[in-house]
Amino acid sequence: MRDYKKLEIWQKSYSLGLVIYRITKDFPKEEIYGLTSQIRRASISIPLNIAEGSRRSTDKDFRSFLHIAYSSCAEIEVQIMYARDFQYIDEETSSSLLEQISQISRMLNSFINKLS
Repeated sequence: MRDYKKLEIWQKSYSLGLVIYRITKDFPKEEIYGLTSQIRRASISIPLNIAEGSRRSTDKDFRSFLHIAYSSCAEIEVQIMYARDFQYIDEETSSSLLEQISQISRMLNSFINKLS
């Protein structure tokens, strides 16, 4: 059993979730059940799946959860692009978030390959 809190990938994805929650507080109220809800759920899905997968008994099971987390990264990328295009966030914030997501995606992909 792994201690997920010691995994750098979990730490980075947890931090991303906190940032996403802070940023989406300023989204329009009409988005509360739309984009705000979607991006929040996707952002916390990453560390949640890493944590849950780390408690599984086999690397194969852990990989399945890492794949789900990896897919959530793609979801967030598109949601950030929408938020930028709808002008809910500025270009600088968008770029910073997309870079964080890209880094987390690369780390997840590497971790998945390592467990294969």
